Amino acid sequence: MQGYYFEDYQLGQQMTTRGRTITETDLVQFGTLTGDFNPMHFDAEYMKTHQIGQRIAHGMLTVSYAVGQAYQLGFLEKTVLAFRELSMKFSVPVFIGDTIHVVIEVAELKEAARLGGGLVTFAVKVVNQTGKTVQKGEWVVLISARPK
Repeated sequence: MQGYYFEDYQLGQQMTTRGRTITETDLVQFGTLTGDFNPMHFDAEYMKTHQIGQRIAHGMLTVSYAVGQAYQLGFLEKTVLAFRELSMKFSVPVFIGDTIHVVIEVAELKEAARLGGGLVTFAVKVVNQTGKTVQKGEWVVLISARPK
């Protein structure tokens, strides 16, 4: 897939990314970048006494990886004008060692000629290695119209 224009999308169209395993390094780098050093991500002893039982990845780290995984598929390459909206529900914790992939479906198409293209609403599911949906929601992206 390489750079879909607004006109190339079809309702119900699905795309699935490859997997990505969450590592200790990911948590450290994301925490350092954002300043989010919540003990849920960094304190193994604290988490042994927590109902979850072990450290978890930042929810926003998982969302960020999902966006990156989607971009790697190529359909957004050079046609994205703006990432307009994001709504995600975090349902299941993501642990160090989990492997996630993303299932993306075109849920809505809305022409926006005055903005140079159209709004594509993607229904997004982030799924772990056991098939559980760990996050789901919608992304609204402004996509360029095909040049005339």
